[in-house]
Amino acid sequence: MEPMPKPIYVLNGPNLNLLGTRQPEIYGKETLSDVEALCESKANSLGYGIVFRQSNSEGELINWVQESAREGSALVINAAAYSHTSIALYDVLVTLNIPVIEVHLSNLHARETFRAKSYVSLTANGVIMGLGAAGYTLSLEAAACLLKKQL
Repeated sequence: MEPMPKPIYVLNGPNLNLLGTRQPEIYGKETLSDVEALCESKANSLGYGIVFRQSNSEGELINWVQESAREGSALVINAAAYSHTSIALYDVLVTLNIPVIEVHLSNLHARETFRAKSYVSLTANGVIMGLGAAGYTLSLEAAACLLKKQL
């Protein structure tokens, strides 16, 4: 029996704890718990566990990204507003040697112009956006695909 691979980290940034109630016309009606359940199910079907976390704190996200480099096989990240503002997050993401998939619930390019620039995108292997909670499951599939290519 093969050992279970390292988990895929799924990290979520500020205000994503308000999913389901914050602007559901933009972000959908699913709660963060719903998204976590979708991710757990998809990751298990792909043969991975997940570490699923959310923080409103930039420093905590940075610590978790560093942890993902040591303890994870890949990173799926929705840095939310920090995607557009955090050079510190960019600085840690460029150090990773694991696949990174950026995910957003909404299509950033169809929203305010300040959202079109993402520092996370500059470091990611791929970006999935505008598909609501389904974007997370697609991001896990993309991460698993990249991991298979590494074998």
